[in-house]
Amino acid sequence: MKVIIAEKPDQATKLAAPFNHKKKQGYIEISPTDLFPTGAYVTWAIGHICELLPPEEYNPQWKKWTLQTLPIIPEQFKYRVTRSKYKQFQLIKDLLLRKDVNEVIHAGDAGREGELIIRTILETAKINKPLKRLWISSLTSNSVINGFKSLLDESDTRNLFYEAKSRACADWIVGMNASRVYTLLLQQKGYSDVFSVGRVQTPTLALIVKREKEIADFKSEPFWEVLAKFEMDGKKYEGKWHKDQDSRIMTVELAQKIAAFCKDKQARISKLELERKEYQPPFLFNLSSLQATANSLFKFSPKKTLDIAQGLYTKGFISYPRSDSSFLTKEEAKIIPDIFSKLSKQEKFKEYFPTPISSILTNKRYVNEKKVTDHYAIIPTEQVPNVSKLSGDEEKVYDLIARRLIAAHYEKSVFDYTTVTTLVDERAEFISKGKQKIQDGWRKVLFDENDKKDNDIILPNLAENNIGFVKDIKIKESKTQAPNRYTEGQLITLMKTAGKHLDNEVLEKVLMKTEGLGTEATRAGIITLLKQRNYIDVQKNKVFATEKAILLIEAIGEKILSSPEMTAKWEQRLKEIGTGEASPKAFIDQTRKLSEKIVQDAVGQAVSWDFKHINFESKKFEKQNVGTELGQCILCNGKIVDKGKVYGCTNYKTSNCGFTLSKRLLGKTISQPQIKKLLINGRTDLLKGFKKGNKIFSAALEWNNEEKKIIFTFTDKQPVQSKPQKIK
Repeated sequence: MKVIIAEKPDQATKLAAPFNHKKKQGYIEISPTDLFPTGAYVTWAIGHICELLPPEEYNPQWKKWTLQTLPIIPEQFKYRVTRSKYKQFQLIKDLLLRKDVNEVIHAGDAGREGELIIRTILETAKINKPLKRLWISSLTSNSVINGFKSLLDESDTRNLFYEAKSRACADWIVGMNASRVYTLLLQQKGYSDVFSVGRVQTPTLALIVKREKEIADFKSEPFWEVLAKFEMDGKKYEGKWHKDQDSRIMTVELAQKIAAFCKDKQARISKLELERKEYQPPFLFNLSSLQATANSLFKFSPKKTLDIAQGLYTKGFISYPRSDSSFLTKEEAKIIPDIFSKLSKQEKFKEYFPTPISSILTNKRYVNEKKVTDHYAIIPTEQVPNVSKLSGDEEKVYDLIARRLIAAHYEKSVFDYTTVTTLVDERAEFISKGKQKIQDGWRKVLFDENDKKDNDIILPNLAENNIGFVKDIKIKESKTQAPNRYTEGQLITLMKTAGKHLDNEVLEKVLMKTEGLGTEATRAGIITLLKQRNYIDVQKNKVFATEKAILLIEAIGEKILSSPEMTAKWEQRLKEIGTGEASPKAFIDQTRKLSEKIVQDAVGQAVSWDFKHINFESKKFEKQNVGTELGQCILCNGKIVDKGKVYGCTNYKTSNCGFTLSKRLLGKTISQPQIKKLLINGRTDLLKGFKKGNKIFSAALEWNNEEKKIIFTFTDKQPVQSKPQKIK
């Protein structure tokens, strides 16, 4: 009898589906079959059933956060069963200990995390029975059956377990020590928040804060451009004045002089250049490019895209979503005709069939076994769903994946680009640019974002030395623009390339060999973590660094914790552990030494910390001195003081005074100066950034003397509520 352990319940159901089976409490029993002559039990984890021990279980003294105990470094890392998942763990253990069970099949996700989840269960349960590994990239019936027919030996994937465990332990060491030291030191400076610091999250945050500072420091300057309309033998076109490839003029006076000089003058075409550009279809999706594309088109967060893709995978509709490859092997390429025969029958896709290119089997742009590591690119499986019956979001993501594969079977897209140089009075140079689509090619299948903002500009039929005149001339005033904030999709690309390549027009050109921050499977989680810990705020798909983030990164400075390049090297070393090229023990030893340096650096830096130069625009995250008196209580003769998480009255014990106000209301931090205004004037300023559900609104806090409560009040410009609301 064999026990098959899946990562999640729905995956276990898929693994049992091709066989005759019965559902039991916590597992599924497969009846005897050719593959399982005595039958099999299929059970499941519930994600990470086992977790690394917290500090206090290694040493009780480590429970309290003190500088004296840092760095905290366990001699040996241990796991425990998560309390809420103990029942399922015990059920798995009982199945594994049965005398009729003679083999275990590890059927977690075919990746590092799946490797870690199942093997830690086996280690914690102290199971030493023979182990095989199911390694498949889709959950269709054919894939499941073929996977069970060709099980791997557990030694084939053991190094991936070492990689995942090394990653988890390194994150524990760095996270525990760095978070404690910076939180404690910043508390000494009067900042009472908890500051989470991590091996991957902090350098990612440093890149976001860097952009935030670039925007804050940017000073917009006006500039002017001179635009001319030309007419030559009845043919009209427009051009922009240039000098040394620059069209910007920094004074209005000079722009006016140029315009006056050109008015009604003769014009001659001095140069006409025509360039034809051919664009190959984009590569197939890996997870990063899928997340970036879904964010760009639908504003989906990376986590949402991953969750949707995981759901489609579990249903058997797409291949493994956490792939870092954009390529297929020949085996996968051979099943594409079967996939296309089913897609072509659906209303949504039938217009694209038959495809101009019948097969990509010999096209190394898509089929290249040397560039497929653990998994191949994300493509539809032969189990094609009725797309119109998918949920709205599932349909969008499936549609992206299907179209990307279809587009690979289309011809290149071709454009002609024309550049015309016009001389006015043989002195002033104007440039005109035109673009014309010659062949749609793959763009017939894929929506291209550039198409909507870069329409074809068709110039008339012109020739060099054509003579005409300036029909009209005008001056256009503009301002230099600050750098754009990152979108969540750009942030995924930024993490993948460790900040080296942000603006990749074609997402498939990001580093093929991952040297970035995190992995395909973890990047969405890191961004979600930064949101949860109040380090970033995403508004209309733009990523804003909060003042808490700015303060932390300012405190860390240029040290290793904020270095994307260094973290990228760590990721590379972890990948080498996964391939057996590096030692897990050596890596953890280096991480231990690093944690000692992090603590020493932080203590040394704190002596000279001075955050007065930080100009917080909204003053939301000011230095908050716990215990500071802010004014007289409105209800009694006591004093209102800052108590850390709340503002309260000093008479709450002696006379049971009930005046209290949380520092954070509906996601908004209420500063000490605003509390002072409330106590003196009975009302704060109009405060922006309160959040209720999906609404963000502005309101003032006002003391209602009749009800003896603080209420929200709104201006006419903020009609979120029709009447003042009580603060509960």
